[in-house]
Amino acid sequence: MQNWLENWTNAKFCDVANLILGAFLFVSPWIFGFDAGTVSQNAYITGIAIAILAIAALAAFAVWEEWLNLIVGLWAFVSPWVLGFQGTTAMTVHVIIGAAVAILAAIELWMMSQIPPRLTSGR
Repeated sequence: MQNWLENWTNAKFCDVANLILGAFLFVSPWIFGFDAGTVSQNAYITGIAIAILAIAALAAFAVWEEWLNLIVGLWAFVSPWVLGFQGTTAMTVHVIIGAAVAILAAIELWMMSQIPPRLTSGR
């Protein structure tokens, strides 16, 4: 039981948080009334990508999933400037969620480099 709980505290909480953040980004156009078009599409696509990567990491951890989540989080962070929707509520939502996802992915990557996951079970 203790080993299971340690695994959850080390990596799974970051993935669960990313899943929640991705789902929130996906529904944020409806909650905050983003403009239809590029801004909303970016929120939908980026939110789905974050959520799918988090689910994949929860199902079977792989380092590449965290690298992709870091990249998608950074995209959400810079997309207001790239796509031109600065100074809006959509910008605030994208920047906060993008930064949170990128930071969580970086923390998880750092944790995995410090304490690599066991590939065999101890008896």
